[in-house]
Amino acid sequence: MGRSYVLAGNVAIESMGAKTFGFAGGREDTFKPDQAVDWGPEDEWEASERWDEDGSLQGDLGATVMGLIYVNPEGPDGNPDPEASAENIRESFSRMAMNDEETAALIAGGHTFGKVHGAADPDEHVGPEPEAAPIENQGLGWESDYGSGKGKDTITSGIEGPWTSAPTEWDTGYLDNLLDYEWAAEKGPGGGWRWVPLDEDLRTAAPDVEGDDTVTPMMLTTDIALKRDPDYREIVERYQDNPMEFGINFARAWYKLTHRDMGPPERFLGPEVPDEEMIWQDPLPNTDYELISDEDAAELKNDILATDLSVQQLVKTAWASASTYRDSDKRGGANGARVRLEPQRSWAVNEPEKLTAALHTLEEVQEEFNASRSDDVRVSLADIIVLGGHAAVEQAAADAGYDIEVPFEPGRVDATAKQTDAESFEALRPKADGFRNYIGDDVDAAKVDVVEELLVDKAELLDLSASEMTVLVGGLRSLGATHGDSDLGVFTDEPGTLTNDFFQNLLTMDIDWEQSDEDDHIYIARDHETGEVEWQGTRFDLVFGANSRLRAIGDVYAADNAEEKFVHDFVDAWSRVMTLDRFDLE
Repeated sequence: MGRSYVLAGNVAIESMGAKTFGFAGGREDTFKPDQAVDWGPEDEWEASERWDEDGSLQGDLGATVMGLIYVNPEGPDGNPDPEASAENIRESFSRMAMNDEETAALIAGGHTFGKVHGAADPDEHVGPEPEAAPIENQGLGWESDYGSGKGKDTITSGIEGPWTSAPTEWDTGYLDNLLDYEWAAEKGPGGGWRWVPLDEDLRTAAPDVEGDDTVTPMMLTTDIALKRDPDYREIVERYQDNPMEFGINFARAWYKLTHRDMGPPERFLGPEVPDEEMIWQDPLPNTDYELISDEDAAELKNDILATDLSVQQLVKTAWASASTYRDSDKRGGANGARVRLEPQRSWAVNEPEKLTAALHTLEEVQEEFNASRSDDVRVSLADIIVLGGHAAVEQAAADAGYDIEVPFEPGRVDATAKQTDAESFEALRPKADGFRNYIGDDVDAAKVDVVEELLVDKAELLDLSASEMTVLVGGLRSLGATHGDSDLGVFTDEPGTLTNDFFQNLLTMDIDWEQSDEDDHIYIARDHETGEVEWQGTRFDLVFGANSRLRAIGDVYAADNAEEKFVHDFVDAWSRVMTLDRFDLE
């Protein structure tokens, strides 16, 4: 259904005379709500309690109002204030990586068509939403008792009227009306704020949706915002003078809006997929060389292990590269080696100085290998980074007595800075990473449940199961792959060795845990008999003993005869994370 919605939108746009940039199939339909989504702090529709003291939206929220797509069309908090509305628009659309030109094109283009519906007060005439409607409504909601309930009697937002005199045609009517006439705010028949023209020649200039009646075009507060804000006004005036530029920018922005969460173009299906690859698609260069063989990979792993990089450094570098992946929009991941580019190389979670040193050493291995080849075989830094992590995991398993080989598929490439939208990549910066036992300065680590939720959220973005999350945390702790090389959560006397010590020492009944007096984020494990301090951990660690489901999984790995299973399960989960963005392998 997801692709049908977007395709229907394209067909409607084209039927009204506008051009679209393209269309791609390949969306998947979910069968249940995504409980991982943070919709905001409010518990009532159209409430807005999501603003920080500095006037910015809290966290990663995009919409400025609970239950609305972007912003309140009547203005902030329902007040018809165009200047304040412009600030909300810019804040919300920038969260979608839309610049001012794209934002203006989307609003102006979208409002060239159709109308808003508020024939009467929705509070008086519209019934409850589908989930709250009576069973006889059979999954439908918002039943209206006003007139016919449809056509000119339709009630949705409570704001009423079309924007142009030809609401089913693509033209510059919206821009002409907005810029060439003066507008005043009034309450419409549905009780919502709208703006009506002061000029008599626009009165009754638009056809009603049925019959021969005429109605007066209107504007929303969010429309007047484009006229009052100087930056937006400059853009819409240019669009009015250059209809071709307006049409092209709307088509491209619409394509971006409706395809932004689909990942790279190789996932796109259908004959209407554009040949052009856009910066927001995180483009990757094509390979112009032959890929390394299994023998080459084995040689490179030996070369990497012969450097002065430790198991911890190699594992953390590979994790920093791959764990940026977000299954929600298929962005991030190891392919492209963007961990060496801004902004990722400067993120605090990646320990920039140590990361730079590790990358420098790995680049030397890459350069030496490539220079040694007389044929067309080459290796990318992206592959080297992942190979380094694999080599470290294999070495750590061998030190624990297990001979394993982490699966490896070459073919990753190295993106350039020009192929990377650094500003939009900043949205991928982790506030916390429980896998590395890292909590950023803007996280209240002492707040109950917040830390654990951030771990689960990270696992959800990586498309991990509860078991995969559990084994990865336990394995990374045993490897000592913690932020700042901290001992927090490293419940083993042999860090760097792939053992199940994390689970055995966390879940044993021989220790007692208590919160630190010096740091609310840290918990101390004392020997049950002597009271001596054995370990220190965080809520990221203790949740695997406190949560019943995670403890059940941890108990499996804590068994004396379960270490081999733990090692193999860790390798499987590690390998999966390293290939989450390898859509070319599907």
